[in-house]
Amino acid sequence: MYIIAGLGNPTKEYDGTRHNIGFLLIDELADEFGIGVTTIQHKALVGKGMIEGQKVLLVKPLTFMNLSGESIRELTDYYKINPSEELIVISDDIELPPGYIRVRPKGSAGGHNGLKNIIKNIGTEEFKRVRIGVGQKPSRMDLADYVLGHFKSEEKDAMKDGLRQASEAIRLILKDDVEGAMNTYNRKVPKKAPDSEKVSSEE
Repeated sequence: MYIIAGLGNPTKEYDGTRHNIGFLLIDELADEFGIGVTTIQHKALVGKGMIEGQKVLLVKPLTFMNLSGESIRELTDYYKINPSEELIVISDDIELPPGYIRVRPKGSAGGHNGLKNIIKNIGTEEFKRVRIGVGQKPSRMDLADYVLGHFKSEEKDAMKDGLRQASEAIRLILKDDVEGAMNTYNRKVPKKAPDSEKVSSEE
């Protein structure tokens, strides 16, 4: 069985914010595959179902973003999940333009507190992740204010397309084709004009 965990914050004021894109993708998968993510278990909302012939547990941790690993550790222990094989984590990424996605089979937290807490709790960086770009923070804006803010109207189409691509990428991962998902959906980030802040295309 796979655990597919989308990261976010659980209370109403965070609905639809940049930091909650992981929750949004879990909601999309739940709707698409008829999985009710309504059971509270191990500090998370969870729902069991089938995607691409695989048993999956869709997960929305209720611990708030920075403690996401507490819930995921309890779930991986309870279901005897091998994180390197059967854990997929969905998170936001401020280094990617809105709607861009980045699939990785493993890696560091990259400054993301939710991923950092997962790595700390499960004791490994070796788990699959799908990062969804939410756009780079304006230089004069506080990071917390930015990621806890909502998308601009002009970003919504790109985010809708990004959620669709992320869903398709997860289906490929479930078919044991992480490389195919990376080759199909990882796009190089375009460089900004010389007079503006540079965005790295590296992880």
